[in-house]
Amino acid sequence: MLVAVTGGARGIGLATASAFARTGATVVIGDVDVEAAGAAAAGIGAKALPLDVRSAGSCAEFVEAAGDVDIFVNNAGVVHAGPFLDIAQEMRELQLDVNLRGVVNGMAAVLPGMVARGRGHVVNVASLAGRVPTPNAAIYTATKFAVLGLTQAVRDELKGSGVRLTAVLPTFVRTEMISGLRLDGIPKVDPADVANAILRAVRRGGPVVVTVPRWLGGLPRLAMFVPQPVRDLALRARNEPQEIPTDRNAYVERVRGLLRPSGEESGPAR
Repeated sequence: MLVAVTGGARGIGLATASAFARTGATVVIGDVDVEAAGAAAAGIGAKALPLDVRSAGSCAEFVEAAGDVDIFVNNAGVVHAGPFLDIAQEMRELQLDVNLRGVVNGMAAVLPGMVARGRGHVVNVASLAGRVPTPNAAIYTATKFAVLGLTQAVRDELKGSGVRLTAVLPTFVRTEMISGLRLDGIPKVDPADVANAILRAVRRGGPVVVTVPRWLGGLPRLAMFVPQPVRDLALRARNEPQEIPTDRNAYVERVRGLLRPSGEESGPAR
């Protein structure tokens, strides 16, 4: 079994690649941070390839170099926290490019081969924010709502083809991505928990939507019945302005490093 994981150098991606490697699968990880991906791959006995999911060409090259992929995990993602009106245009576009366009590019690259072979499973790592709107992460929320809808729609299109699609919706995961964010009272999980959920979904051949942890699966339906004034009261404290904590600076700077010079289009993998 050949497994390919995008954004595999850290966090959920690395945990997922490691989980599949332990089962004896052949694992290929792709990441825009080539050095980190190489180190991560060496640690788990996997192969690393350069990948910039914002580029359709890079995704196509990644899939071609990987081979006949059986399991494709669309995991690469970024988040830039803050009120919608305070987020710079380039940071809005970066989240859209990585979190949504990246998933589309990955699916477009890998699905034709899977359909031709009559088998395969694409797992799109979304978020519980794809069902529950998250203030101060509006663009991130929008991308995850879109990924969930995309997964469900394409899954229905490919019914009977032998190819399966699953969207995984974790709550906040203890990774660098949430470092420094105000998340008091919100359930959190570890990257390994998400990786294990992905592994179970693949072994079961689905289902189309997986929530991590599973007991939060009913939260979106419950939220529909909560009166708006009650929701507003619960969110008031969390929406108060806050400075970016210093322990988040490293992540913010790494994300800013993905920004292209003005006018530069998506290019080859790097």
